[in-house]
Amino acid sequence: MNPQLFADIYDEHAHAVFAHAVRMTGDRAGAEDIVSLTFLEAWRLRDTLDGVTGRRAWLFGVATNVIRNTRRAARRHREAMTRLPPPEAAPDVAEAVVSRLADSAEAAAALAVLGRLRRADREVLLLHVWSGLTHEEVARACGVPAGTVRSRLSRARARLRVLVAAHLAQSPPRGHLPAPRPTREGTL
Repeated sequence: MNPQLFADIYDEHAHAVFAHAVRMTGDRAGAEDIVSLTFLEAWRLRDTLDGVTGRRAWLFGVATNVIRNTRRAARRHREAMTRLPPPEAAPDVAEAVVSRLADSAEAAAALAVLGRLRRADREVLLLHVWSGLTHEEVARACGVPAGTVRSRLSRARARLRVLVAAHLAQSPPRGHLPAPRPTREGTL
């Protein structure tokens, strides 16, 4: 069949096939797929289409068969899905997200107040916590006994907890704007 003749058949009958598919399925989006599949099948059988006198009726028949096949495939898919085991419950990640946000806020606060620690305490804390050195390695790096490292580390952690808590209490949460201040006239 001449491709131009097939294009003319499509132009002449595509709207009617679409209307038929909408009436049969009640689904406009699905009807568009039916039209595509109908004319794909018609193209595949185009040599047969040459001899057909009632092309519109023939196309409606092809469309009806396409609808039956898609319904059958959908039914088979639904049946296959029912045979699958139910999905496992997804874990609730809300608490983990809140915990990470809190950890992030605490880490930011710790960095903000780190400079307020005594130099010796800050060095021990940074070497042990951030650099991952053992007490003995920190002692060698600082030139002090390991017992001194332990006591400085304990003091630095306690002081840092107090400073972080105070900083978090003063700072507004991220993403929140501070409350507007009234002007001299008492309006915003």
